[in-house]
Amino acid sequence: MPFQLDSAQINTYHTQGYLIVSSLFSDAEIEKLYNTAIDDTVMRQHAYDLNDQTGKKTKLTLWYTPGNDIYGMLTRSRRIVETVDSLLDKNAPVCHFHSKLMQKQSKTGGAWEWHQDYGYWYKNEFLFPDQMISVMVAITEATIENGCLQVIKGSHKMGRIEHGFSGEQVGAAQHYVDLALETMELVYVELKPGDTLFFHPNLLHRSEANLSYKARWSLISCYNRQSNKPYNESSVSCISPLEMVPDDAIMYIVPEKITDNASFLVKDEDVTLKSNQP
Repeated sequence: MPFQLDSAQINTYHTQGYLIVSSLFSDAEIEKLYNTAIDDTVMRQHAYDLNDQTGKKTKLTLWYTPGNDIYGMLTRSRRIVETVDSLLDKNAPVCHFHSKLMQKQSKTGGAWEWHQDYGYWYKNEFLFPDQMISVMVAITEATIENGCLQVIKGSHKMGRIEHGFSGEQVGAAQHYVDLALETMELVYVELKPGDTLFFHPNLLHRSEANLSYKARWSLISCYNRQSNKPYNESSVSCISPLEMVPDDAIMYIVPEKITDNASFLVKDEDVTLKSNQP
């Protein structure tokens, strides 16, 4: 039976600012994605490092246009697109803003400051955060030890918090983060491979450095309603309706290789204003 959220799950998302769906992708699908990712020379060529305040690095590759490669098959899969559609405000086509392959390597993977995705995307002049969402698919296990995501439950209801530069990152104003932590629950989002986290762009989140011997890899795709037109964003992907593919496409359609047509972001561009880095 096709996956579909129930009313309780939808309510959880709007109340907490996030929703975890366990085993949304199978072991076989995740294995295929992981094996592709580790051998993908194009992904490696377009990867760059971002430093935390201690000099530890997280490697990521970011692109705007989803294609017929395995990453695009996942991003455009029915179970993702229809779930996103059920969680976003308004009624307009779902579009893909950008995706990124996050690689927090063992012992060297850096931390990320408290931030909101909309703290970045506000600078792109998207006006309606309730029409945007981030979706993180765990490719490897995410644990406290290897620097899993931390979220402040319900913090999306605070609205956008001012953000400022902290090295190569942009972080939320610490005073308001401290107040949020006094008022709301801190949650460590531990995930198994194939588990998927849907979270609101105003949800405060961060992650610690990976001091373990296990890498943490994830694929994060960000979506937008076509009606939420940005006024300071050159990519048109975020207002181009997605062409959804069947859920079995990941396993049964022979994927193409990802190419430069995916419109990769390079570090020389203003990364801090374009993408969240959890």
